[in-house]
Amino acid sequence: MGRANVEAIGVYRATQTSDNWVEVDGSARMLPMDDPRWKTMCGGYKMPYDARPALRALQNGKDQEPIWSEFWNELHHQGDLGEASYTVVPYLVEMQKASGALDWNFYALVAVIEFERHRKTNPPVPDWLTDGYKRAWAELEQVALRDFAGAGDPITQRVILSVLALSKGLIGFGAILSTFDESELLDILDTHMAWSELYRH
Repeated sequence: MGRANVEAIGVYRATQTSDNWVEVDGSARMLPMDDPRWKTMCGGYKMPYDARPALRALQNGKDQEPIWSEFWNELHHQGDLGEASYTVVPYLVEMQKASGALDWNFYALVAVIEFERHRKTNPPVPDWLTDGYKRAWAELEQVALRDFAGAGDPITQRVILSVLALSKGLIGFGAILSTFDESELLDILDTHMAWSELYRH
């Protein structure tokens, strides 16, 4: 398969395959940044959302809070997803793999996208992205295991555990860990196991 060096969006080395996909280290597969489909893919509002400017800004180290806010707003809306939601995942995974910086937003967002894709009203991952999306999640499991060792706050720990559960196909468990905070999880334990009454914690 012929390859040519291409500029992706990161500091990592990327190549473009003969079928016009971007690969990193022969593993991850991402939609090239110059592909016209970016302009027509929909996000959570079921309206076209081009995620490329936000992806570039995130990689360039600009103020990340408004970027994550944009992703949360555009890629996921009340459980709704679009093709753009799935297409950003391989890029976000590669950024996390390369940087190692811990931000709960990354793990929470990819977790929500993964379990919400099983919602019956959401579109499936498109056929042209299936391989890239699966490869991203296969890599994400190892990245999450690496990052969990350095996760110091409960929110980041919980959403990383959510991603690890989802990577093993435990969709319901992953959804619970991603959706409910510690106090809500304790309420569930109290309801079903009388946790506060019977257990030391």
